[in-house]
Amino acid sequence: MLYWTAVFFVIAIVAAIFGFTGIAAGAASIAKILFVVFLVLALVSFLNRRRVTT
Repeated sequence: MLYWTAVFFVIAIVAAIFGFTGIAAGAASIAKILFVVFLVLALVSFLNRRRVTT
């Protein structure tokens, strides 16, 4: 998941350099969404692992 966030971030940077603001905005928004999903899943995984170990 973090890999795809980085990929869309790089796409957004490259598109911004070439001036394609629509593409850059789209890729940046996808990267933001994937990053939030990654953070939520990482937090759930951390809490679940902590709860299992007693």
